[in-house]
Amino acid sequence: MTNFLVKHFVHNYQDTENLEVRTAYGILAGVVGIFCNLFLFAVKFISGSLLHSVAVTADAFNNFSDAGSSIISLVGVKMAEKPADKDHPFGHGRIEYIAALIVAFLVLDVGFGFFKDSFAKILHPEELTFHAPSVAILILSIGIKFWMSRFNLSLGKKIDSKIMMATATDAMGDMVTTSVTILSILIFHFFHLNVDGFIGIIVAAIVMWAGVGIARDTLSPLIGAPGDPETCQAITDLVESYDGIMGTHDLIVHNYGPGRSIASIHAEVPQDADIRASHEIIDKAEREVSQKLNILLVIHMDPIETHDKRVLSVRSQVAEAIHTIDPELSFHDFRMIDGKNQINLIFDLVIPDKVKDPELIKNQVIEVLKTKDPRYHCIITVDTDFISY
Repeated sequence: MTNFLVKHFVHNYQDTENLEVRTAYGILAGVVGIFCNLFLFAVKFISGSLLHSVAVTADAFNNFSDAGSSIISLVGVKMAEKPADKDHPFGHGRIEYIAALIVAFLVLDVGFGFFKDSFAKILHPEELTFHAPSVAILILSIGIKFWMSRFNLSLGKKIDSKIMMATATDAMGDMVTTSVTILSILIFHFFHLNVDGFIGIIVAAIVMWAGVGIARDTLSPLIGAPGDPETCQAITDLVESYDGIMGTHDLIVHNYGPGRSIASIHAEVPQDADIRASHEIIDKAEREVSQKLNILLVIHMDPIETHDKRVLSVRSQVAEAIHTIDPELSFHDFRMIDGKNQINLIFDLVIPDKVKDPELIKNQVIEVLKTKDPRYHCIITVDTDFISY
């Protein structure tokens, strides 16, 4: 069913990097969610009224509120599609994360409400009544909610959508809570054991934990998470593949919504190369890598010495010194200003994030280099590896 809907309602459905295609996926998920939840609401409300079942009628209004979650998803996806403007020069893509965060709070609300009801049932147990038609309707609801969860999860993974992942979790939470209700009724009916409240507490905790997980995953890109390692490695490898680029450093990736990333990187070029030729290489790399990875890439050009034996020898001494202290250390932007009484060594030192005292490492590097030549005067800028890839 999922593939059928995607193929018939999403044009160019395989081009998931295209923003228009992503939006079409989001609209499809939102419309399907609204339709399914309103269908369940109508069936449960009518059945609950005819059967005089409070449980089925209450569950009907729960599905009605779930339709609201689908509307939030739909609106979020549509608003995220808005192009960049004067007030939002990088677009509106992060609205999708905000919509997912709202859905996460709705999941938490469902879990907390179920927790309160379950705790009340432990304190004041209620007799559970078995009605075959009511149970059949609830089983229908479980089947539809299970399909909705798989549907949103499939689409969410396909286009890397936080909001669809959140909606999938919301549907799974509804399915689990309804399943627990049926299980409790059956246990009471056949074994005369009222475990409704105790099972409900466990399920409520699971649902709330899932809501916390959604909120955490959604807040991370909003606050400013680093680029994923695969993307960072791809950018580095592609940029360094161009003739005339000797190396890269200081890669920073900014996420402005799904499929909307901006990256900057420093590319090292020979300082004696023709500046116009190097600039042409940089322009070409920016253009081609941006197109290939669907990002906006800005490359800063850093000239480095590649022929002066004296500079290269001292650079090797610096590399040896820092690797003696910690093999995970690295450096870049190396420059040397030679003098008779003092030799200035200027470079950026990249220190792993796990190091608690970067200044201590920096001072150790300075001391080790002093032993190689007391004239060395180090001017070191400390970088951390969660900023410099």
